[in-house]
Amino acid sequence: MLGLVSGNTPESRGRVLDLLRLASPDALVLSVSVHGGGAGRYPFVQRLVAGGDEQQPASLSQAATGDPAVIIRQDLDTIARTATSPHVVLALPDNVDAVSFLAELWRTPLGRTPLSDHYDLAPLAAGVDPGRLLSDLRCVHRSAHVFGDRPQAVPLTVAEAAARLVEAAHMMVVRDGRGEDGSRLEGSRALLAHLNPSAEILLDAGDRDSAPLTTLTRSDSTWAAGGLADRLDPVASVVRRRGIDHGVASVLWRSRRPLHPERLAESLPQVMPAVVRSRGHVWMATHPGTVISWRSAGRHLELREAGRWLEDGDTEGWRAASPQRRTLASWYWDDYYGERRNEILLTGAELDEDRLRAALDAAVLDDRELALGAEHWACLPDPLLGAAAQDPEG
Repeated sequence: MLGLVSGNTPESRGRVLDLLRLASPDALVLSVSVHGGGAGRYPFVQRLVAGGDEQQPASLSQAATGDPAVIIRQDLDTIARTATSPHVVLALPDNVDAVSFLAELWRTPLGRTPLSDHYDLAPLAAGVDPGRLLSDLRCVHRSAHVFGDRPQAVPLTVAEAAARLVEAAHMMVVRDGRGEDGSRLEGSRALLAHLNPSAEILLDAGDRDSAPLTTLTRSDSTWAAGGLADRLDPVASVVRRRGIDHGVASVLWRSRRPLHPERLAESLPQVMPAVVRSRGHVWMATHPGTVISWRSAGRHLELREAGRWLEDGDTEGWRAASPQRRTLASWYWDDYYGERRNEILLTGAELDEDRLRAALDAAVLDDRELALGAEHWACLPDPLLGAAAQDPEG
């Protein structure tokens, strides 16, 4: 079995490892650090193997330059063939995007044995220092170089990298926040619950009770079900936590009409100021055939072309889409517009839900504009994405 650990600081990651090793004393830990790799160069990957059972203890440090996923896959292959421990823990640093990295790690190169033949995946546990998290989620003025499904690092804002780490976890262990007042700690915990509603959140009060982490020593059949890469599909349903916790709320906005890019740009000052994190996908009138991914963390919003909408008769596109996306497309299918739709989840403190919805509703095309069709939409001013190639049928 392969367990997974990460953290937004080395100390928070180390604390989860300590608790996990109490829950599974014979676990063998493969700790990874990744450095460099800018300007097209491969990064430097350091690995430390430690632990194991009493009959076969391990302590080994290795370093190599290359594709991190390839190097770690080879390490895990070797461990599977030589170690006797039934539980291996992969400890990832905070500059690795866990979901995209694991999707690449789990991909089977031609002629190689799949890792799934050797390992069942256990849930991913993330250690969280709440003070550092709140600071990072505001940091959009500098970039972090994060490794995922590509050998070279991809620049993300520090805020985006912090949000992705939280969203990847199945369980979060929140440090006791020494020096933090109780209300701030509970506010941080509420924010974590909205950023990742499906995760279990544990407050680490400094005791040595590892019982809650025993679930991390067992495989989770849903983690890799359907393929890890399916979690990266740009059109996926987001999970919303309802209610308001310590002022934190999440608003899910949906629409079946394309967005007018100029009006959307004008609405952003009303939509974004109180939003800590938002994500989803949108249907932009000027790019009718293209899925536009929507991601924001802190005050940085990124809109990016992320593939094509599914069409009737596009056998290759349907085959390449994840099972979840195919199901969603069937649910939301329109005979004329297909799967096209907007879905954005916005999370923040003291959000005015009515104001958010009104601003976004005002940004979609009205009946008159909708009736003019895609050929007219392509001529609309677009300060967000710029002009697209003429593709009225797309």
